[in-house]
Amino acid sequence: MSYQHLWAPWRLAYIKSAKDDQPARCFLCRYRDGALDASAASHPSGNAAADAANFVVHRSRLSLVVLNRFPYNNGHLLVAPAAHKATFAELTDDELLDCQQVITRMVAALQKAISPEGFNIGANLGKVAGAGLPDHLHWHIVPRWSGDTNFMSVIDDVTVIPQSLQALYELLTTALEEG
Repeated sequence: MSYQHLWAPWRLAYIKSAKDDQPARCFLCRYRDGALDASAASHPSGNAAADAANFVVHRSRLSLVVLNRFPYNNGHLLVAPAAHKATFAELTDDELLDCQQVITRMVAALQKAISPEGFNIGANLGKVAGAGLPDHLHWHIVPRWSGDTNFMSVIDDVTVIPQSLQALYELLTTALEEG
């Protein structure tokens, strides 16, 4: 029996980031705690410039949304409760409702901004289930299109992300501002 090697070198930055010296707090908590700036009226807490640099596209009172820096497809978002909690059971009813409402809002914003034909939405609970950040619960929203090429990383050494994170950030924040 011969073995084939599957290469996905674009994931190396993600793998290394999990092993390199990590800050004491998770990235979602660091993004949540951005410096308060009076000019950041649309951001209940945090600095608009820091949010842009961190690709924080939305904040509610109880949650935040960031672009995934290591996306599986264009438009891949992470929706997380603001509080550092690892399981659904730890969430209050208000936190759970808020996250679900934010997911609904993000799906609408993605539909408006990039017109996907469908979505995969889910959470990886625990390291064995694929959670890269197992201690801070978050949902993945992954837009999908007929014939999309996000399978490329499985069969070859490429992934196809047709848009920069900065361009997507600008489209989504504009879509959210326009309602």
